[in-house]
Amino acid sequence: MSNFTKAIFVSASIVLSSSQLYAAGNAEMVQSIMKLRTDVEGLYSKIDENKDNYKAQMKSYAMQAADNEAQINRKETAMKVSDAEAKKLEAQIAEKGASANDLKPMLTTALTNLKKIISEGIPFKTEERLADIEKIESDLSKGNISQEKALSLVWASYDDILRMTKEIGLFKQQIKIGDEEKLAKVAKIGTAMMFFMTPDEQAGYVQNKEGSYTFVVVNDEKSKAQIQTLFDALQKQIRTGYFTLPNALVIAGVK
Repeated sequence: MSNFTKAIFVSASIVLSSSQLYAAGNAEMVQSIMKLRTDVEGLYSKIDENKDNYKAQMKSYAMQAADNEAQINRKETAMKVSDAEAKKLEAQIAEKGASANDLKPMLTTALTNLKKIISEGIPFKTEERLADIEKIESDLSKGNISQEKALSLVWASYDDILRMTKEIGLFKQQIKIGDEEKLAKVAKIGTAMMFFMTPDEQAGYVQNKEGSYTFVVVNDEKSKAQIQTLFDALQKQIRTGYFTLPNALVIAGVK
């Protein structure tokens, strides 16, 4: 083979190799573009999905905020009712003076209203508080205490109910979860919310449904951790601050 023929052969080989490399490069670029396009479409899908999730979450927050605001308004109304009852009693005392013969009907009405407020309010030591009112009622009926003494005790009971609306702290009491009675630690936030923790590590909150209170156990770890944080803070006498908690707003007072 002549040198000229060899040169042509080498040149053809170079051209062929270049064409193959160019074609391979194009194919790789096409594949890369297709992958990028797929990635972009995937990102757009995720963006649309995140937008929908965000809208749904914001709608849920708005509904929850509206529900909480409505419950707070009803709670404030209930507090005003309790305050009005106390003022009514004070006015009746001023009107009737210290006449023992005139106090008994007023005391009977006041004791009945107290039992209603306690029975329909947040389930905090309900049995013990009702027992205290019933003892006043019984002692008054049997003549074990004077009407003036009963009046003083009734007034203190109304004052205690008003104090409870502002009281924040840790307590212990019997609660009923399903059909089971348990001694639990409870965290009471005024008469707006109440949380509990049991010795067997159940945690939850009080829920009000159409005037009936139940103790709801939370099962997700996030809610348990939130409740535990609240208990830890109250244990350390920390009663102010920002806490994220399960939605456990209840209504206290009378209907």
